[in-house]
Amino acid sequence: EVQLVESGGGLVQPGGSLRLSCAASGFTFSSYAMSWVRQAPGKGLEWVSAINSGGGSTSYADSVKGRFTISKDNAKKTVYLQMTGLNPDDSAIYYCNAARGDNDYWGQGTQVTVSS
Repeated sequence: EVQLVESGGGLVQPGGSLRLSCAASGFTFSSYAMSWVRQAPGKGLEWVSAINSGGGSTSYADSVKGRFTISKDNAKKTVYLQMTGLNPDDSAIYYCNAARGDNDYWGQGTQVTVSS
């Protein structure tokens, strides 16, 4: 059974940091590109960041560039999103996604709330 389980969300003050994790199982993690996607209340899905299967190539939305860092540990079958300089606009449910060819898997999401 394919599973993606996000964790690490929570309430943080503006300017703070969080590290999200997404633990994978049930598929060949090392062969998949991974992404983080978020959805703010009342808004659509917004792509945040992606990393290739080997972990050597990353990309970021302009809104998070310079503040967020994506990484992938194929031995631990986990992808991370280190978030710094958080602001209220970053408040959303964060989902991880695994994609390879026609295969596309999603986690259940973790809530991030940035508020004073």
